[in-house]
Parts: sequence; structure tokens; C-alpha cells
Amino acid sequence: MEPTTTIRDHLESYLKREQMSISLFSETSGINSGTLSNILNKNRPIAMQQLDRITSAMRLEEGYFYELYIDECFVHAAPDWRRLGPFLHRCAELNKLNCIEDVIRLMMDNLSYIPLLFDLAEEFYHAGKFKPAVLLYETIAESEKMQHSERLALCQYRLFRLGLSNDQQRNLIIAAQFEYYVDRLDERYQLDALNELINAFASLHRWSKVQELSEKLKVKATIHYELNGRRKQEETKRPIIFYIMYAYLASGSANFHLNNYEIALKYVSLYTDYSWVKKPDPDEMVVINQFQEWAEGNRYIYQLMAGQFEILPDYLDYISTKENEIFPALCDIVTAANRYDMNIDYVLKEYESYFTYQEQSNRIGKVSKQVTDDRYVRLLAGLGTYYLKKDEFAKGIDFVLNSLRFSLEISDGRGMLRGVGLFEQYRDYASDTAIQQYKILISEVQKLNEEKAGFADSYM
Repeated sequence: MEPTTTIRDHLESYLKREQMSISLFSETSGINSGTLSNILNKNRPIAMQQLDRITSAMRLEEGYFYELYIDECFVHAAPDWRRLGPFLHRCAELNKLNCIEDVIRLMMDNLSYIPLLFDLAEEFYHAGKFKPAVLLYETIAESEKMQHSERLALCQYRLFRLGLSNDQQRNLIIAAQFEYYVDRLDERYQLDALNELINAFASLHRWSKVQELSEKLKVKATIHYELNGRRKQEETKRPIIFYIMYAYLASGSANFHLNNYEIALKYVSLYTDYSWVKKPDPDEMVVINQFQEWAEGNRYIYQLMAGQFEILPDYLDYISTKENEIFPALCDIVTAANRYDMNIDYVLKEYESYFTYQEQSNRIGKVSKQVTDDRYVRLLAGLGTYYLKKDEFAKGIDFVLNSLRFSLEISDGRGMLRGVGLFEQYRDYASDTAIQQYKILISEVQKLNEEKAGFADSYM
């Protein structure tokens, strides 16, 4: 496509080549013949819908003329939102992200378009058109980076949510960036944002940050509940009492991972007590029952991790009737068994089907993918350690390699170090095939580290 050739030139050439009259093309395209004449005579600009009809009638792929359209209507003419809006919509539908980038770059010269672009980004976001939404949010955030607006904060919140992935190193950078904006969000978003930020930092084992954000969540949610009760809970994803109880649960989990088991147990009693809830409705009772269930399970695991293995049979009875609790319980049981050199062969045999990756959920909703990823890599490494300590080397090394492989997949530096350390410790017991697999994984680790160094530099 020649850059000096216009859409009208293409249409004229097509009509001559096909020996087609304007009236016949009018019937084919569904565009009024008078309108077509005005377009060809440059007396009328081409509307978005007309462009798509012309393209279809010429039997060309959708969006064929979009690059030319940008040049004709937005570069060499004053951009008009009546054309810009529909054009961006169509680009999003056709996933022509390069066209969206080109257009919004042109629009940034006029800051009056920012509110319109933001509304469009929100529309894309709620419609599940995340890639074009990200382009708009990034542009708006860049243009307003010196402002302290709620719009900027909401853009950063959307980018945080859409940016989380199975790349743990990238997630750390994204979470740290968003934390700066969380207090600037409109109140209706703050509780969910803090909840999601806590989950992100928990999956990254940043326990001091989890404690700090949990305290902030508890204070904000408590004030909200005391002032409004459940009156405003439709503005949040869950009933307000969820956020208060979750703040206690997250604080307990942080203390548990910091080996402060007594303090962790105190937090269990806090999210078990719901006497302060004012006449709980059915939705609140779902939350209360879920936290009661979590409390019972966490009491068992906190005691188990403190060395009280006599409670293991009771814990197994508890999880046997609760499908959603089996996977997280298994992760912690393996960790405790390794810490105290306990034999749990019968447990692993019964729950062997949970050694494969599965998305997790509970009564309240889906468990964060980042949390599930972290648990799974710990389970694989824990199983490797368990079998290696029992001199079942082939089985143990297989789990270690799987943990290293999955750590690579989610860019988990801690998991990679743990996997490498375990393999090197038992390398003499590895088969030639396992050593070859390990060498391949190590080369991938080195390549990833080089890529991540460049990625981190771009955020400095």
C-alpha cells in the first residue's frame, strides 16, 4: 500500500478495474450513491461505518484501510471524537493495537481528550477487552503522572490487576508501583485494592508488607463498617465484614510464616469471633462460615508446624470432607513433615492426585492465581525434599526438577534457588537423564536472569 495513495484512490481504482458503476457499488456496499459520489469528489469525509462497508464491498480483510484512515482523518485533519471513538472501538474489536497506539499518541497533544479516553478504557475493561484497555490506561497514567487525581490512581489500579501474571519477579515490581497509589483511590475501590495487594505480596513472601497492609485494611474496613454498616457493600466485591476478617487472617498468616505461631493463633481467634457483626444477612453468613472453616484448618496447621504432630489424624479427618482445603493443607503438612522428619507416606498416597496443578476456589470465590502458584512450587520442592531425605532419590529428584521447571515458568527466584540447591546437594544420586534435564533448566535460568536484569533496568 503506497503511503501517498488515499482510500479514495483505492476505491476509484477498484471501480475502474471491476468496471463497476457507483450505483452498483452502492447496492453492494449499502452506501447511498450520492454519499459515494461526495466521498469520491472529496466533498465528504469517510465515516467509520462507511469505511468498513467500502472495505467489505471491495472484498478486503477487515481493517485493511485503517492505517490510511489514521493518516487522512487524524493526522492531516483535526481529530474529531465522533470519528475517533468509533475508530478506537473497531480497532479494539479487530485487535489492531498498533492503530490504537498511533491514534492515542496523536490525541495526547490535546488533554481535553483524557476524560473521553478514560471512559473508553473503562468500557474496554468491563467488556474484557484488556489489551486495548491497558494501552489507554498507560497513556492516561503517563499524561497525568504529575497529578494526584483519583483517575490516575484508578488507572494504576487497573494496570496492577491486569499486569499480574505468572511472572513473580514482574509481579513484585508491579505491586510495589501500585502500593504508592492505593490510598489515592476512591473509597469504593480501596478495600478490594488492599485485599489484592496483600495477596500479591503474600505470594511473594513479603510478610512484613503483608502485616503493614493488613493493618491498613483492618482500619479502613472497620471505619467503613462502623459508619455505614452494610449500606455501601454493593460498591465492593464482598460484604464489608470480609475485609475486616481477612485483615486478621492475613496478619495471622504473616506471623505463621515468620514462625510466630502463638501470635498467629491469637489472630485466628479474632477472625473466628463474629459477635460484633450486626444481624448478619445471608451473604455475611457465607463469609462468616468460610472464616470459621479457615480458622479450624489454620489452628490445626499452626499446631502441626509447632511440632504437635499428634493432631495430624484429626486434621486429616477435617480436610477429608472439605475438597477446597485439601491442596493448601497438603502443602503445609509436607512442610511440617520435613521440618520434624515425620513419615507421612500414607497421607501422600491418599492425596497423590493433588500433586498436579489445579486452580483453587472456596465459598467466597476464586483463590488468587499468584497464591496458588506459590503454594504449588512449595509443594513440589517439599515433596522432593521429603523423598530425598527418605533415600528415594529418583522420585525426589523428579519432584525437584519439576519444582525448578515450575519456578522458571513463574519466574520465582526463591523457588529457582531452592531447586538448584536441592539438586546440587543430591547430584551424585541423579541419573544421567536427570542431569541432562537439569543442565537444560540451568541454561534457561541463566537466560531468564539476563532478561530480567534488562526488565528491571527499564523500571529504574
